[in-house]
Amino acid sequence: MRAIVVDDSQAMRSLLKSVLEDAGFEIAAEAGNGKEALEVLERTGPVDLMLLDWNMPVMSGIDLLEKVRSDATFGPMLTMMVTTEAEAPQILRAIEAGADEYLIKPFSKRAMREKLRLLGFADDAA
Repeated sequence: MRAIVVDDSQAMRSLLKSVLEDAGFEIAAEAGNGKEALEVLERTGPVDLMLLDWNMPVMSGIDLLEKVRSDATFGPMLTMMVTTEAEAPQILRAIEAGADEYLIKPFSKRAMREKLRLLGFADDAA
């Protein structure tokens, strides 16, 4: 299983990478904004899972999500927003834009593992 982690915080990328690796994922790439992530995906092709923050410079996570969902190449790629945006309108917008799951920061490793399980990834880290 391959994943890309997209967040403008290096500390958060490190945390997300650690949780994913514990769950058996290979981290294919990481990016500090949506534009970098899109460039990586266009070069390497889809991954099994993309974790993305909402608020990032250059290109936000929601803009990245909309671009990815508009490209059939990335249709089967699962996406999870991992963000501080906790209001119902933002959550609904992300789901409508194509997010498969939504996790609000701060989160526990247990909550992340549960979201991964809901996406169909075995919980090897339990």
